[in-house]
Amino acid sequence: MDATTNEVILDVLKAAAAAHGVFEAEELGGAYDDEWPEWYAAHMTNALAALGYRLVADGA
Repeated sequence: MDATTNEVILDVLKAAAAAHGVFEAEELGGAYDDEWPEWYAAHMTNALAALGYRLVADGA
């Protein structure tokens, strides 16, 4: 059975959260990342593309 959109996004979001925790710890020395939304967006975009997904607007 194919994953639902919600399941795909949830899986990619959880993976981004885990990866971002490592990024904050290792790259930022444990500091809070004020630019986390940008980091998550880029990470999730790359992860979804690697899985073969892309966003398409209605009518495109």
